[in-house]
Amino acid sequence: MKKIILIGMTLITLSSMLFAKTPQKSKKKSTYVSTTHLHKIFKKLKKTTSINQEALSEAFFYYEKNRYSKHLSKDYLAIADYTKIAVKKRLFIIDLHSGKVRSYLVAHGTNSGAKGGRVWRSSNKRGSYMTPYGFFKIGNKEKISSRKKYKYLNVEGLEQKNRNAKQREILLHTAPYVSKAGRSHGCFAILPKDRWQIFSRLKKALFYSYTGR
Repeated sequence: MKKIILIGMTLITLSSMLFAKTPQKSKKKSTYVSTTHLHKIFKKLKKTTSINQEALSEAFFYYEKNRYSKHLSKDYLAIADYTKIAVKKRLFIIDLHSGKVRSYLVAHGTNSGAKGGRVWRSSNKRGSYMTPYGFFKIGNKEKISSRKKYKYLNVEGLEQKNRNAKQREILLHTAPYVSKAGRSHGCFAILPKDRWQIFSRLKKALFYSYTGR
């Protein structure tokens, strides 16, 4: 009888250890938040964040009206607030369920403003080397560029004025020069160390490039 009890206790202990070592999967958010909840998050962020108020209003309005038709992410939206200088974290990723905001560095185009400064000129014209403006959707498949080996996600223009994002080869990509407030050829460049945090949240997400236009 003692042997049976000891065996039973051993099995319980082993199963507990195995369970403790098994990583618990986080619950996947599978539904869009309600319009009421979306408005609640928006009002909260208006009071608690440094994101440009106009950019915040326009991003939430666009998301509310187009999230279903454009098949946008149920969980996140992003605002690149280019009215702020490059040495500041001006890429804001908003959790639409909790209202939590994460911020990161993001570069602007070489012809859009001085190194380390803010965007003064923006354009969706091909060959302008300027930061594009408007609403975009981030792709969901991570790739690596052939020449510089940057890791990137594709970017799709959602408006008539920026539909040529693909032809311009506008990407959300990593680049080491971002740490020194360097500039891109128009792409949304981020720090390599921030890649996982940004890419994992922004696949299929709405991305608003706000330049004050």
